Amino acid sequence: MKSNNSLTPSYFQFTVFADYGPLRYLFFSLSLLIYMTIISANLVIVLSVCLENSLHQAMYIFICSLCLNSLYGSTGFFPRFLMDLLSDTHFISRPLCFTEMYITNTYVAHEVSLLTVMAYDRYVAICQPLHYHSKIKFRMVLLLLFLAVLHPVCILGSFFYLATTLPLCGNKLQRVFCNCWSIISFSCVDTTVINIASQFVAVASVFIPLSFVLYTYLRILLVCRRSSSEFRGKALQTCLPHIVTFGNYCISLFCEFSLSWYKVDEVNTFSVVLSLEFLIIPPIINPLVYGLNLPQIRTVISGFLNVGKTLHPV
Repeated sequence: MKSNNSLTPSYFQFTVFADYGPLRYLFFSLSLLIYMTIISANLVIVLSVCLENSLHQAMYIFICSLCLNSLYGSTGFFPRFLMDLLSDTHFISRPLCFTEMYITNTYVAHEVSLLTVMAYDRYVAICQPLHYHSKIKFRMVLLLLFLAVLHPVCILGSFFYLATTLPLCGNKLQRVFCNCWSIISFSCVDTTVINIASQFVAVASVFIPLSFVLYTYLRILLVCRRSSSEFRGKALQTCLPHIVTFGNYCISLFCEFSLSWYKVDEVNTFSVVLSLEFLIIPPIINPLVYGLNLPQIRTVISGFLNVGKTLHPV
């Protein structure tokens, strides 16, 4: 075992980055623009919820947490990615690689957990409106957020501990960021049990929340069928952003899992873009969907913009 550990590399090399010449500055500019858009759009939602007392409600607190998680995941990926676009060498140290891997994976798990909690909140609000304020108290909101954050950390922590102790016999990653299954594939020892367990946990972590969300919205649809058109309109207004967000995120995860589990012989630009979809599209879509569709948030943002124009007239 000692000899195996001595083979473990102290760094990894990303082999996907190519020498695009002057085009790399274009790719860098586009990526920087995407990163700045993600930061700006999510910060607007976070500040709106934090500064406006009328938005200190469970639904908006969960939306704020979703945007904070987008900032967390994007910041764990983009700075390093932007450096690699301009760099001539694409090496990353072992500690930094595992840190990036931990951030991107916990970001994914937190997003799924938060979207599941939000589905429960909408279910109680629409199907049990008389009991909403007794069930979704501020203490319950904090408890749900705590579980949504802690649950993925506990599950992923054990896998990352196993990954860090594996002796590795390779260091060339065919990705643009550190990926758990890619690292495990370098192991000098048999990892069949770890692969099966990790795939089972990954599938369960997605399909159990998905089943719960589908169940809650089935119940919501049944309630809406028996209700007035005005009630259906209000229910749709608060549920539609969540449905769009959750559906988009499931598609993103499907793309990522497909690329991670099935080895692609030739890595091309399309597969690279597809692998980044879950780090780019949801953090941009989430604040836009909630900011444009929920009138309460839209009103607060408009108020901030009007105040800015008053303080700094053209």
